[in-house]
Amino acid sequence: MEQSLYGKVWIAGAGPGDAGLLTLRTAELIEEADVIVYDALLSAEILSRIPRETETIYVGKHAGNHPVPQEEINQILVREAKKGKRVLRLKGGDPFVFGRGGEEIEILRNEKISFEIIPGITSSVAVPAYAGIPVTHRDYTSSFHVITGHTRRDVKPDIDYEALVKLNATLIFLMGVSAMETILTELIKAGMPEDMPAAVIERGTTARQRQVCATVKTLKQQADEAKIKAPAIIVVGKVCSLSEEFHWIKDRILGGKQFLVTRPRQNSSALAKRLRNLGAQVIEMPSIHTVAIDPNERLKKALGEIQHSEKEEWFVFTSPIGVHVFFEQLEKEAWDMRRLLAGKAQIKIAAIGSATAAALKEHGLFADIVPKIYNAGELGKTLAENISEYSAVTIFRAEEGSLELLPPLMETGVPVDRKSVV
Repeated sequence: MEQSLYGKVWIAGAGPGDAGLLTLRTAELIEEADVIVYDALLSAEILSRIPRETETIYVGKHAGNHPVPQEEINQILVREAKKGKRVLRLKGGDPFVFGRGGEEIEILRNEKISFEIIPGITSSVAVPAYAGIPVTHRDYTSSFHVITGHTRRDVKPDIDYEALVKLNATLIFLMGVSAMETILTELIKAGMPEDMPAAVIERGTTARQRQVCATVKTLKQQADEAKIKAPAIIVVGKVCSLSEEFHWIKDRILGGKQFLVTRPRQNSSALAKRLRNLGAQVIEMPSIHTVAIDPNERLKKALGEIQHSEKEEWFVFTSPIGVHVFFEQLEKEAWDMRRLLAGKAQIKIAAIGSATAAALKEHGLFADIVPKIYNAGELGKTLAENISEYSAVTIFRAEEGSLELLPPLMETGVPVDRKSVV
């Protein structure tokens, strides 16, 4: 392909919904892209990983509702790439498994725009697995076949049901909920036993996953009773009988649960990981945007005063982000910690909790005080118990910090200076 003078397009599969099934490369591209063009089938968990500063363009389609035609999507990719942008075309599942990725590549090649393909985990395999259904099993079948249950309105479905039945294989119908009755009826007409195990799985791999296991004859009625809706896939074959024995999703402590984490992204990773390890799906939606005070003359002045102090000086940090911003400010002002340590002051450090203490440790500092209970009130009480009348306390925190920290300190009569760093 001729070298493009424009930006570049990555056509990537985001998998079936669970953010844990994103490939490492796709996760990297979500962080690096200038603009992300995404589909309707992407889960809220995956969308929450998009940086707030990244431009997003929604081109989702639903059954019978295509507000953005494929031709327009193609032109969006071309237009954004010609602006010199790094464009991530993010598609559910795999871009080449009924994902129309080939059509998008054709237009990119015609326009001489560079592109890469990032495969994704297809729902045809992942969703049955999350329902306890192996698509192959040596005691049941040695092959599986993926069929689209959705075609263009002006094209009659070209499915050879008799050939499918003769395969004695696992059959997986994607986007087939609206055509479920036709699919099941035609399979029976083609000779499939009415008691053949079958299943339909709605929103597979996500916290909203639901499934119905029945037979080819009864699946439609039971799915209607359960009010199964798209997106869902249909699985037909003997392996469906293993679902109850092989289930595992509902065995996880937080399986089927969804959590919204509002902490700043840099602070939420540990919590989010623990929740995911217990089976939960986590949507990260930071409700706090941290901005450093810059220039921070008050901080600069305080450091100068502490440098010449002869008191016991307590540095109090109330968040990991406060620690990082503090050291960023030191670096910007070319302040070396040795300037403080070389003075007569005895510098001690207090941290509100283990995460803040860990952030200090990254900079080679170890907190003298970490309260047993990680909150501002307990930090204030613990500090008050450890400082003397010859101490001075400097709190490095947000401009609008918790009021619970101050009362215990004020009762000691020790000078307290609150320096906002963020």
